[in-house]
Amino acid sequence: MLDVRRLYLLRELERRGTIAAVAEALTFTASAVSQQLSMLEREAGVPLLERSGRRVVLTPAGRTLVTHADAVLERLELAVSELAGAREGIGGPLRIGTFPSGGLAIVPATLAELAQRHPALEPMVQEIDSARVSDGLRAGEFDVALVHDYDFVPASPDTTVDQVPLLEEPMYLATDAATDTDPARCPAARGDTLAELLGPWATAPWITARDGTTGHAMAVRACQAAGFQPRIRHQVNDFRTVLALAAIGQGAGFVPEMATAHAPEDVVLTRLPLFRRSKVAFRAGGGTHPAIAAFVAAARTAVGATSRASLLIASVR
Repeated sequence: MLDVRRLYLLRELERRGTIAAVAEALTFTASAVSQQLSMLEREAGVPLLERSGRRVVLTPAGRTLVTHADAVLERLELAVSELAGAREGIGGPLRIGTFPSGGLAIVPATLAELAQRHPALEPMVQEIDSARVSDGLRAGEFDVALVHDYDFVPASPDTTVDQVPLLEEPMYLATDAATDTDPARCPAARGDTLAELLGPWATAPWITARDGTTGHAMAVRACQAAGFQPRIRHQVNDFRTVLALAAIGQGAGFVPEMATAHAPEDVVLTRLPLFRRSKVAFRAGGGTHPAIAAFVAAARTAVGATSRASLLIASVR
């Protein structure tokens, strides 16, 4: 009989790449992970791992077993959801991950809605970059999370995580009023295409999110699509800081419509043909869990009540 916990470790090795990374993520020792995987090999009766230099990689049999592990763990998540549905009322801890702007614009209204509908629920919120959400969900750090992706940076397929769409919003170019209207410093953006809107700012300094984030990748790729490599001066993840820096002429930056409600008076906002899509993510099979379903419903209500008229509520898949 194959041990489910060891199947989980094998799947994490396939996702994270090294035994050390698995051990760090799950607060095990590397030797403990290695021992458990060796026991799984004995249970399977075939080699699942092989050495490749200093790394351990999965054999074809190991990769096949990971596919089955995905299905087994999804069924277990479904079982947990059904058992939770059999209990009376919705309560207990709900660990929520969110990207920063979602934590500001969506989460408070969502939690208020949850408190009204399900007062026994105990939400706990932690900020996390969307790129880390899948790992956090699989490791049990979160039960549910707000995530987003951008044009030019689509989400990577992940069979271990399910997502439902929440909203789609346009992106804006944030610049300072003085520079935007002074042709000697930087002529104002004109036109409708990305190249026409961003091109006038090709030689200007730029404000982007930090390296390794989806926001940083989106900014760099959008500028490249417009025909230039951005000269990055500042790297900050908080859109309020991006707007504040743009307002005093420290560079041009990208902000989603969600963040424009906090724009200083000296900022010029130019709508771009770029979009950000926000979603609710949870472990595969967990969508019917009463607490997760309640969070999704509350988040949709919160988004629907947003005063920004052009935020579009996406339809359920």
